[in-house]
Amino acid sequence: MTALVDAAMARTRVSVTYDGGYRRIDYPNGDVPDNIGVCTDVVIRSYRKAGVDLQRLVHEDMTRAFDAYPNHWGLRRPDPNIDHRRVPNLQTFFERQGAALPVSDRADAYRAGDLVTWMLPGNLPHIGVVTGQRSADSGRPLIVHNIGRGPELEDLLFSYPITGHYRYIRLPSQEASNGDTR
Repeated sequence: MTALVDAAMARTRVSVTYDGGYRRIDYPNGDVPDNIGVCTDVVIRSYRKAGVDLQRLVHEDMTRAFDAYPNHWGLRRPDPNIDHRRVPNLQTFFERQGAALPVSDRADAYRAGDLVTWMLPGNLPHIGVVTGQRSADSGRPLIVHNIGRGPELEDLLFSYPITGHYRYIRLPSQEASNGDTR
């Protein structure tokens, strides 16, 4: 999980304008321009830097089990341009991969490399990466996320209602296998 956390921390040094608009992107390993993104792009880019293409994995899983995924957007089939950039789809993917963990109100339940999802005011889903750094005043693990100001490191863990906790470990050498890699 060190590679994932290192990649997430590196995202905090990139200037990014918050923009979740639909764009056609390459597949696999496609990405929107590096200077734009949303919270999911922090996760996607961090995993990609660690050798895991969530765009491809989510698309393949949605192709196999489209009805298992939320239908908030009125889609009739998977769309590799956007599906992986939606928090509810990532939550469903991680749950389907057996990566879901109990939500806890204890800071020590969250390890570096874990993913956390929240519901922000206005029913806006959000996602971030737990780091090994801790808040000096609270001892809580700091989170890399993009809530609208670009990727940043913050003491955010218990700032909003937590809706999911995930520990997804997939080795790049196992990307093409269908075996259990957690």
